[in-house]
Amino acid sequence: MTQARELPRNETGIATVKGILAQRFGPAFDEGRSMREQHGHTTTLIPNQPPDAVVFPGSEDDVREIVRVCADHSVPIIPFGAGTSLEGHVNAPAGGVSIDFREMKRVKAVHAEDMDVVVEPGITRKELNAELRATGLFFPIDPGADASLGGMAATRASGTNAVRYGTMKDNVLALRAVLPNGGVATTARRARKTSAGYDLTRLMVGSEGTLGIITELTLKLHGVPEAMSSAVCSFPTEEAACGAVIAAFQHGVPVARIELMDALAVEAVNAYSKLSLPVSPLLLLEFHGSAESVKEQAELFAEIAGDAGSTAFEWTADAEARTKLWQARHDGAWAISALRPEKKMIATDVCVPVSRLAEAVTRAREEAVRLDILSPIVGHVGDGNFHCTPLADPNDPEETARVDGYLRFLSELAIELDGTCTGEHGVGQGKMKYLDTELGPAALDAMRAIKSAIDPLNIFNPGKIIQ
Repeated sequence: MTQARELPRNETGIATVKGILAQRFGPAFDEGRSMREQHGHTTTLIPNQPPDAVVFPGSEDDVREIVRVCADHSVPIIPFGAGTSLEGHVNAPAGGVSIDFREMKRVKAVHAEDMDVVVEPGITRKELNAELRATGLFFPIDPGADASLGGMAATRASGTNAVRYGTMKDNVLALRAVLPNGGVATTARRARKTSAGYDLTRLMVGSEGTLGIITELTLKLHGVPEAMSSAVCSFPTEEAACGAVIAAFQHGVPVARIELMDALAVEAVNAYSKLSLPVSPLLLLEFHGSAESVKEQAELFAEIAGDAGSTAFEWTADAEARTKLWQARHDGAWAISALRPEKKMIATDVCVPVSRLAEAVTRAREEAVRLDILSPIVGHVGDGNFHCTPLADPNDPEETARVDGYLRFLSELAIELDGTCTGEHGVGQGKMKYLDTELGPAALDAMRAIKSAIDPLNIFNPGKIIQ
């Protein structure tokens, strides 16, 4: 199992803070073992490092109070949304207090005319879209899990819709964040663009709780499309599938979603979701627009795919069939886990230029075969982001070591191909060691300078992104 770095603990400060917060928050304070372990949850090979206590604030003022108490005693704080992060983001390597935002999930304002919404960080994407249903608007960013929007902003999350609607960095207009000194920073207003000072919004988006604790988000909304159609397109190889994607973009086909699954992933999805997709590399697509335009888009893509060597193409505008297809894609992680239920699924992601995606996926598959690792591949092929999901027995040190080596190979491969070690999962603890190679020491020194200036005590999610 990968060793997680332990950081020095401030035992006296932690004991003092626990006493103060227990008295201040009463039933909204919990130091039970099971609760703490849930808040140190990680789906990597990194071991669980639980906090010493969990607090459930109900307001921004509560968050400020927690930060003030912890700062007075130099005790770490780890923000927690829905616990779906994948690189050890919520571990507590120096102990400390986990702030769980499950009680802060209010929709504070919907501005339908401006197509934006103001929310608290604990609300999840599904909960927000349920609230918006009557407005004809929706929030499109959809990582597979029903993540909290604060967590999605903190990790700069993405998902299947990113090729059309962008990622969290493109859809957060402004936010409020409590800083380590207890002040609250408002990073922008609701205007769609601004040139007023440093772009603090994008500094906070993706900072993984190391610079500020998000307490409010202003998000862009989009109109629900008049019509949607989905398609499944099979290919003999991943290279052929990626070639079709590149050609479609060059022809200006406005694809809303375009996902790649290798044959092993298709086999898993078929078994789990009771589908009968051809067991070969395939693209799963979705088109948004008018009823006529989604038909035209699907037909045009079929022509392009045929030229690229596709072996089968089916499309549908039927809502039930489309929903079933995309639910199967979102259930992909469970489907892959079901291939070997006695093993642990390790989800990782990398991202490369789309022109290098076929090479990256092919080499990733070949390396898995060489190492005798079962590792299906799925990907957001529209932006070059793909996920490998090796399965490992955590009680088998030899197999775990092979999987650990495979994860290292994937990150180094992506960087070699002018890509990144993570396209959407974030750095956390798991991918810190690749940033020097990817970005260089000058960039890391700049990050350290920013971190030191904003958080000189290093109490906000220490041991993440940079040492």
